[in-house]
Amino acid sequence: MRFSTAPSPHLAPPNSVSLIMLQVLAALVPGIIALAWQFGPGVLINILIALITAEMAEAGVLRLRQRPVLSALRDYSAVLTAVLLAVSLPPLAPWWLTAFGTSFAIVIAKQLYGGLGYNPFNPAMVGYAVLLISFPRYMTAWLSPIDLTSAVPGFADTLALIFQQGSSQSFDGLAQATPLDTFKTQLGLARNVDEIQSAGIFGALAGQGWQWVNVWYLVGGLWMLHRGVIAWQIPAGFLGGLFLIALLFFMFDPATHPTPLFHLLGGATMLGAFFIATDPVTASITPRGRLIYGSFIGLLVFIIRSWGGYPDGVAFAVLLMNLAAPTLDHYTRPRVYGHSR
Repeated sequence: MRFSTAPSPHLAPPNSVSLIMLQVLAALVPGIIALAWQFGPGVLINILIALITAEMAEAGVLRLRQRPVLSALRDYSAVLTAVLLAVSLPPLAPWWLTAFGTSFAIVIAKQLYGGLGYNPFNPAMVGYAVLLISFPRYMTAWLSPIDLTSAVPGFADTLALIFQQGSSQSFDGLAQATPLDTFKTQLGLARNVDEIQSAGIFGALAGQGWQWVNVWYLVGGLWMLHRGVIAWQIPAGFLGGLFLIALLFFMFDPATHPTPLFHLLGGATMLGAFFIATDPVTASITPRGRLIYGSFIGLLVFIIRSWGGYPDGVAFAVLLMNLAAPTLDHYTRPRVYGHSR
């Protein structure tokens, strides 16, 4: 009996770069919808600006490098970078801020190192960190969520504020600090945590509006775990490390440290744990290395939030651990069968 044979590989790989990127983008949709519902259409406008800028920047650099353009654009890595950066920005961020941050992420943090697979740092977080350091006024001013006010500007007003910036007075009248920023800046003025939380911005868990955005990012992240798009170690290490250190300090001094739920469901925690820290290019790749990598990100997030100069800290924690990923992989390599450690 004859059997038809073909050269290896005999099985098609279950995943490709483009398929993985598309699944991550799909998992982001529930969180993006919740974000747009709570903070208005500026979120969607930011995403559109970032997408156009990312595709143009990627194509331009690839042409300069004399590399294939269409095949690179079809892997959707630039699209994912653009979306991750855009959802991290305030909804009323001026268009040039979004365009500049996206261009920096694609050109400097990604293509300057050789493109996808060669960048040592997460491009979206590099772009975010550059914007936060360079333009703190715009980067720390968010709209009040719909849970607190019904005065979220409509699409036309948002479009005018983003592209014309209206007047600084109207911008300042609509924008406010996030609960994390409010907690950090007002703790020294208040007697204890309860006095700050009684202001109403914090809600029952971690901040009006923010807690539901984080819940839907969590849903998307769990879906990715179910699909096998990401490994469990980094999110578990991130959330577990953050929860344990927050619980320890809350038990030790509840008057000055908020509950662990405040940290887990506030700011960019779930976005960072499932969508940013799990970047396969810049994260640790060994099982034990991933767990350590995620745990230290959670620890650094708590340290930066509690004593650092920035209210959230997810971006800086991820970038710092990007530096440590190669070392973690070196010292946590699994034993090869037939060889001693």
